[in-house]
Amino acid sequence: MSHNVPRIRFNGFTDDWEQRKLGDISEKVTRKNQNIVCDEVLTNSAEYGIISQRDFFDKDIANSENIDGYYIVEPNDFVYNPRISNLAPFGPIRRNKLEKSGAMSPLYYVFRTHGVDYGFLEYYFKTNGWHSFMHLNGNSGARSDRFAIRDDIFKEMPITMPQNVVEQQAIGKYFTNLDSLITLHQRKLETLKKLKKSMLQKMFPKNGSLYPEIRFSGFTDAWEQRKLSEIADKAVDNRGKTPTISEDGSHPLLEVASLGNGTPDYSKVTKYLSDETFETELRAYIKEGDILFSTVGSIGLVSLMDTNEDAAIAQNIVAFRANEKYDSKFLYAMLSTEDNQYKAQRIVMGAVQP
Repeated sequence: MSHNVPRIRFNGFTDDWEQRKLGDISEKVTRKNQNIVCDEVLTNSAEYGIISQRDFFDKDIANSENIDGYYIVEPNDFVYNPRISNLAPFGPIRRNKLEKSGAMSPLYYVFRTHGVDYGFLEYYFKTNGWHSFMHLNGNSGARSDRFAIRDDIFKEMPITMPQNVVEQQAIGKYFTNLDSLITLHQRKLETLKKLKKSMLQKMFPKNGSLYPEIRFSGFTDAWEQRKLSEIADKAVDNRGKTPTISEDGSHPLLEVASLGNGTPDYSKVTKYLSDETFETELRAYIKEGDILFSTVGSIGLVSLMDTNEDAAIAQNIVAFRANEKYDSKFLYAMLSTEDNQYKAQRIVMGAVQP
């Protein structure tokens, strides 16, 4: 089997991919913005792509007196920004998807493609397939925040691509649809977060009241005030005891970074415990339904423990367990309200690390 094909392909495509040079499928844009044809300046952000400078910086950094030497970027032109960041270790290459022209600083390399689907090429540059070429043929120069590579060498960049433009289009469309789906879910997520924040304020009494603003139908009694110790026990407290970290451990150690949104976020876990440490160095073990509460630094972050009882909590977190009379999910929601967050902050002991 040829190595010049991807492991996963759409049905109906079997030809080997071909290697082309960037200079074979593009030319550098050199048209200057003389007489200020475009008065809107664009910038290339590693996080947001090509965006209006006004939107990115909330103001115009360049002014109309010095943009006549800028390049004019048309829709679907590509722009290479040599600025290095964690998101773009060799600088980002992004496509102008704004459906309008703009002026771009001459510090950037602007190029226009031909003979290749620009949707395919856009996502190719979101991979790291071109990074090795940049590493071997350029350098960060005198400025550690900017990558340097000559234009004539940049054009030599090899790009492996399908010979069939229909396959290129299929790949570009596939990832475009995924991005659209991600954006849709992100908007839904932001809407739900706003709803949650609003309902936390309205479904719990505040300002000394014993009645919430919004209630489920059928409930009219006044709420009662209790101390936390009356409705929950401190079930796990490892403060003052740092467990031994294992490079090949299987028990995630939950730290403050994992708390704050529903159940713990395991993508933020960076430390693990071995079986031996888990069995011998912990005072107690968390259970499903425990309320995890941060007590050092970012105080008052709350999460409701899930079914992963093989996890452990770091010494800057305590776990509360609701008494039999009280519902743990209610207790989690109650401790998440702004009112109770404020109460937690009022009893913070002042220190370099609160």
